[in-house]
Amino acid sequence: MDGVTAPIRVVLVDDDHLVRAGLRLLLSGDDGIEVVGEAGDGLAAEGVIASTAPDVVLMDIRMPRCDGLVATERELRKQPELAVLVLTTFQDDDLVLGALQRGARGFLLKDTPPHELVEAIRTVAAGRSILSPSVLDRVIAFAASATPGSDHGTTAIAAAAADGGAERALLATLTERETEVALAVAAGASNAQIASDLFVSLATVKTHVGHVYEKFGVDNRVQLALVVHAARRGA
Repeated sequence: MDGVTAPIRVVLVDDDHLVRAGLRLLLSGDDGIEVVGEAGDGLAAEGVIASTAPDVVLMDIRMPRCDGLVATERELRKQPELAVLVLTTFQDDDLVLGALQRGARGFLLKDTPPHELVEAIRTVAAGRSILSPSVLDRVIAFAASATPGSDHGTTAIAAAAADGGAERALLATLTERETEVALAVAAGASNAQIASDLFVSLATVKTHVGHVYEKFGVDNRVQLALVVHAARRGA
């Protein structure tokens, strides 16, 4: 019917059936979201996603048989437009980073307030990325502290930081102001903080961040931070 927007189709992937039941109950209260399927691990998710054609997948990371990292990479290889939103207890920082590098569009903690979860689903369904502030802070802090040769030697961060040559080349493409903004983002500063520190408008900061995204080939602040930290470690 004209003027009616189709609900956002969501699939829930989590090995805890109580978590799935809670999410389904929570999301059923929003007319703009429809839970069209659920799965208990990444392997089962493959068939559910194929049969239901969701817009958004809420993906746990630690699951039996096939975890969220493998499932995210596999599904996005087949459907790059699919929005994967990771819900995590954040016990394993490097696993969250791995999911991000595989194309997950957002990260939220499982104790995120219901209204924020609903808004996050709408955000990623619209093609944008979202990271809860606490997740952003933890990921950036982890990226900043990871070093080659540490106990994280085989993790996504250590692998990305092993050389840093490609990242240094990307950093060199930025203007002086874009570099200042990129370094500030990598340090965990918000756009408002950056605007205040650099004595520019918030709109100007957003423009610079957008330019850095384009030059780095990334679409969120964590990916930007990973590039910056890899470049600086390899320098």
